Amino acid sequence: MGERRLRRPAQVDTPAPNATWLDAFGLRDTLVPADLQATAEKLREIRRALVWTGLAHIVALAALMLAGAGEGASGLLLLAPGAVLLVLDAALFALLAFADTTSPVLLARVTAAYGLGCGMVFAAFAALLPPSGVAVAAQIGGMTALALMLAPIPAATILAALPVLAAIGVRGQDPLLGAVLVATAACVGTSLLAAARRGRSAAAGRIAAERSMRKAGQLLAEFEENRRGWFWETDPRGCLTYISRQLAEAIGRDPADLLGRPFADLVRNEGDDSHPGPREQRTLGFHLSTRLPFSEVQVRAAVEGDRWWSLSGRPANDDFGNFLGFRGNGTDLTERRRSEREISTLAKSDALTGLPNRTVMNQTLEAALAGVGERIKPCAVFLLDLDRFKSVNDTLGHPIGDVLLRQVAERLRGAIGDGGQVGRLGGDEFKVVLPDASDRQRLATLARHVIERLSAPYTIEGHHVSIGASIGIAVAPEDGATAEALVRNADLALYAAKADGKGIHRFYEQEMHANAKDRRLLEMDLRTVLSDGGLHLVYQPVVNAGDERIVGFEALIRWNHPTRGPVRPDFFIPIAEEIGLIPQIGEWVIRTACLAAAKWPEHIRVAVNVSPIQFASPALPGIVLNALAAADLPANRLELEITEGVFMGDGAATDAMFERLKKIGVRFALDDFGTGYSSLGYLKKAPFNKIKIDQSFVRGAAIPGNRNAAIVRAIVALATSLDMDTTAEGAETLDELELIRSLGCSHIQGYVFGRPMPLEETMEQVKGTATLNPSGFLASRSPRVQMLRSTVVRVGERPHSARLRNISAGGAMVESASLIDPGTPVDIELPDGRRHGGTVKWTRDGRIGMTFDRAIDLDALSTRIATVPRAARLG
Repeated sequence: MGERRLRRPAQVDTPAPNATWLDAFGLRDTLVPADLQATAEKLREIRRALVWTGLAHIVALAALMLAGAGEGASGLLLLAPGAVLLVLDAALFALLAFADTTSPVLLARVTAAYGLGCGMVFAAFAALLPPSGVAVAAQIGGMTALALMLAPIPAATILAALPVLAAIGVRGQDPLLGAVLVATAACVGTSLLAAARRGRSAAAGRIAAERSMRKAGQLLAEFEENRRGWFWETDPRGCLTYISRQLAEAIGRDPADLLGRPFADLVRNEGDDSHPGPREQRTLGFHLSTRLPFSEVQVRAAVEGDRWWSLSGRPANDDFGNFLGFRGNGTDLTERRRSEREISTLAKSDALTGLPNRTVMNQTLEAALAGVGERIKPCAVFLLDLDRFKSVNDTLGHPIGDVLLRQVAERLRGAIGDGGQVGRLGGDEFKVVLPDASDRQRLATLARHVIERLSAPYTIEGHHVSIGASIGIAVAPEDGATAEALVRNADLALYAAKADGKGIHRFYEQEMHANAKDRRLLEMDLRTVLSDGGLHLVYQPVVNAGDERIVGFEALIRWNHPTRGPVRPDFFIPIAEEIGLIPQIGEWVIRTACLAAAKWPEHIRVAVNVSPIQFASPALPGIVLNALAAADLPANRLELEITEGVFMGDGAATDAMFERLKKIGVRFALDDFGTGYSSLGYLKKAPFNKIKIDQSFVRGAAIPGNRNAAIVRAIVALATSLDMDTTAEGAETLDELELIRSLGCSHIQGYVFGRPMPLEETMEQVKGTATLNPSGFLASRSPRVQMLRSTVVRVGERPHSARLRNISAGGAMVESASLIDPGTPVDIELPDGRRHGGTVKWTRDGRIGMTFDRAIDLDALSTRIATVPRAARLG
């Protein structure tokens, strides 16, 4: 029924118009539902009265038959009209009883025709029978019954009376009698029409009102059934007299049990402190007592769980102004409030990690800085950036990166604890606000603890992931009195930490503004360096360990800036990676190196470093082919040095790239072996021709007690079993050279055989037998860690900005524009933030060498220092 009702065209009830004399006859076509309903009700009245009218007609016919027999009239002549009268009665009854689908207006017209027919029958009786008392009485009785039955339809009554009146008038001899009969008929007809007009107007109004009430009831019922809302009613005391079943069922009660109870009992009262909420929930009783309308008052239901309602109500009064109670409606706000809470949570927190977002962290910082009056409260800000996260995201995919970020968030929360607020700014950037924190020593300890926690390996879906973290620190009020200034300076400190090698923390210093500006200028210059011809290659020889003959060169990139002079690769290559210039620079390196190798003897190869970003590019095979073709260089003379980072990506894509490049005929060398992810699985499937042993294992290997020799021996044995060559990088002393030879390395590369040189010098080196004589110190010094980090050297209390170039257990070398005489006692800030005493031993060309007053634990220090990746050289 409901679906049929929805499919029916909408009907709009129009107010019933005032009845006209033409409409009063009840025979006019209409589409107004109220008119049709009124006509149908009149027909039902006629059908009910038709039974008694038929009996009256039978009695009247019997009397007329007796009167006709007494007057000598033929019985057969009277029987014919009588039969017609009964047939008309029966036909009309059947039509009204069974014609349910026929239009009420059509049935009214048939009824009028029925009245005309009956009138003609009685007119025939008036014409055939003499005016005896019995005949007149019988006709009057039959006509009266007929008129009473047809009274609801004036047209039928008039049509029934007209033939009879005409017959009486024709039969009568006095013209005055006819006039009186006509006037009487007119008066009767006028009265009937007026009564019908009034009755029709009243009936139409009543029916329209009933239809409107029924429709309103249906709409309200559907409103409640669809659970869009519910209704309630109270008496003057505030007790329920009506409550929707839907509401009662929602709170687990029967509607009958709620009737008579105070409506305010369904709402948590003012004294219920276990469930505090908005003030509106305690004012329902107040609204009911004021007897004033109220709208959308939010209240909390007195049921288990967190259920909220919105209530509206109006006072009800009788015709005399007496207050009857309240009537109103309500809706369930539970889901809406839950959604609002979820939206509020999403607006204030990071969807991935659940940490507070940037907006909330800014508000937290502003609140932490707010002091009494103009006084700024002490506060510290950590800006933290993950190292090598982009590589994980690019190689293992964003889903793994998302899981990693969630684990980082958990570790960071655990490391900070209750002493501060941790938030995520976006990407791999996090922020920590530490209220009432200004002790730099404690902040440095906390920063080291955070870096250590975040740098521990992660295991995600079977992948072993290693990342690091760099932290910039700004402390209020020294480093800024506003949230904006403090964040800006912490960001500069973070940049300094990343520029100094990553994996460390840095406090904000005034000169960092100048460094940041300098970096932006360098970035602008780097964008045009290829078109300006500012880059060039140098070549470091690779020597056969047995006969010391040159077998190849490794191409290394250099930038000679027009105003700055030489810019180190480990400084500008990370900038090139950030601004997306690595693919263009890498292509230029391959082309230039191939053109250089074409000038050397045919047995000498050129090695070029390929970054993971380049290796993942589908364009790499085409670049290599074009470079080889342009230089007319055989493919086997080009060696692509690849780090272990390329295996962190899509395994199928990596295998496909190896296959495409191998078909070209180039050679492959695994660079920096043992310093990356230390997985040996890829050695059995990747087509490497050579393993390059990183310089960190070569330097110091000849020192007694050093374990590097054992590591080198194991790598050589592994390479030999896999039929691969080995190249030992970084050999600087003669004792390291002898050790490398004794361990079985096939090739050697290092300062002991030559520094990187321009192309012209290589042409001199490859002449003749192309044999190099080793040169250098006889014995190894203590191990040194090379780096390029900002530091501070203090002479007394006077600070001097410097860059730390290398450090060992007993001393360090720095670059500084300041002049410090040999023998001067100094304090140097170590990479872990501690200050250490020493003495200047020598100064030369802006470089300062110093020895420490006491040896430091270099292994412990190295765990906090991330050495510059070999892949950053691009050659």
